[in-house]
Amino acid sequence: MSAAWEQELDAELTRLQQQGLLRQLQPVAGTDGRRLEIEGHSFVNFASNDYLALARHPALQEAAVRALRQWGAGSTASRLVCGSLRIHHDLEARLAAFKGTAAALSFASGYATALGTIPALVERGDFVLLDRLAHACLVDGARLSGATLRVFRHNDLDDLDRLLRWADAQRSAAASRPRPPRVLVITESVFSMDGDRAPLRAIVELKDRYGAWLMVDEAHATGLFGPRGEGLIAAEGLTDRVEVQMGTLGKALGSAGGFIAGSARLIHWLVQRARSFMFSTAPPPAQAAAALAALELLQTPEGAQRRDRLWHNVHTAAAPLPDGSSPWPGLVVPPPSAILPRILGSNDAALRCAQAARQAGLFIPAIRYPAVSRGTARLRITITAAHQPEDLARLRSFLATLTTASGDNDAT
Repeated sequence: MSAAWEQELDAELTRLQQQGLLRQLQPVAGTDGRRLEIEGHSFVNFASNDYLALARHPALQEAAVRALRQWGAGSTASRLVCGSLRIHHDLEARLAAFKGTAAALSFASGYATALGTIPALVERGDFVLLDRLAHACLVDGARLSGATLRVFRHNDLDDLDRLLRWADAQRSAAASRPRPPRVLVITESVFSMDGDRAPLRAIVELKDRYGAWLMVDEAHATGLFGPRGEGLIAAEGLTDRVEVQMGTLGKALGSAGGFIAGSARLIHWLVQRARSFMFSTAPPPAQAAAALAALELLQTPEGAQRRDRLWHNVHTAAAPLPDGSSPWPGLVVPPPSAILPRILGSNDAALRCAQAARQAGLFIPAIRYPAVSRGTARLRITITAAHQPEDLARLRSFLATLTTASGDNDAT
């Protein structure tokens, strides 16, 4: 490796450090699902997306061990070669039943799900209309597709309507093409960094009016909303009106991977065209088995109890402080999700507050660009069913010490 190569990388890393954007991997020596052990210190974990505390549940662990013994450690190939094990098919049948769709398809990760699905549905000459705060995997999938990408203001129905009218006019002008241009609207149901919800019913009405398709990422809604934790789409009675339902197995379901649920034709098409599915070794059997066990557990009284405990903890965390002030300036109460952002503004402020949280025995990450827009660095705090009353009391006490910050002003 040339010295010039090393020098150039070093200069770029220095630039990131000066901007407060340098990141480091932090080895975790141990975890019980509630606490993390890092560098000999124990912290209450307020960063996990394991909302229902299932990742260490005995049922998931035992299912994974059984699958490991039956199928081995790996799937050995892509599913179109020789890796389409029965357990993957069982998982997809259960996912389809869970989401109320005809079929489902699992992927190695949520990121791979988006990167494979969007380019399989749209291409050059088509249109993607994307919420401005949509996850990076959706942005990258849209860019990779080659379709014309337009971004609408976050949860702004008027702006989406404007773009749908524009795309409809473009589509009419291209009516002579062998295949009419497609219009795909993409949003999350619960947004990963702000924790707010999309106005799904209104979005569905709009896309139906213009004959567009809708793809909804339920990563942070699966397991938390709906009668059995099916997600926000089901909770709002929209299952039959959303063409592409995306979800993850690695958050509330406690395993790993992603999935698409929809019509049988959609899934059959993705098997033919979703490159991240076609050309990836299939997920490990133990991963699929753990997800299957989580889906079964969600539909039991214990699953309902865990959801109830999660929402109780969320409401406890968001309650006014003893002086009547809110620990979450600007947050809607009751909170719309288990994601509670404390927006601070500058990178330095977020880093300092994350370090202060460590000193208080709390693990809370500083989220900075490009995960969020410039000038909106924050503490992203997630609440889970594993948190105990003393954990929430400690969190609220810490938040009471912070002053509100906006823009690039510092918080201390």
